[in-house]
Amino acid sequence: MPVKSITSDQSLIAYCGLYCGACPKYLAEKCPGCHENNKAGWCKVRECNIQNNYQSCADCKEFRNPMDCKKFNNFFSKIYALMYKSDRAACVAKIKAEGYRAFASYMAVHQMQVIKRK
Repeated sequence: MPVKSITSDQSLIAYCGLYCGACPKYLAEKCPGCHENNKAGWCKVRECNIQNNYQSCADCKEFRNPMDCKKFNNFFSKIYALMYKSDRAACVAKIKAEGYRAFASYMAVHQMQVIKRK
């Protein structure tokens, strides 16, 4: 059972566009969220965003479409997307279109960690 409740907090938007604020591990206090998770040194997306001082891939100036980025669209992300029907690119697009605050609010209201593929 979750310890925390789902709230709108733009600091809980992961570098790749997932919303940590609705993640079961975050809610159970088993993960601090992407931006605070220093154990996630394996994540190339996280590393790239930190190096470029981006809040998320939505701030990337090199790739308009994150699916063109090999770090974002890698083998493991494709497996994750298939297994969970997730669409992180749609999350990034929503952040670009509406901003971080609106995205966090939308995800919290709908209690979603990721926008699902259609």
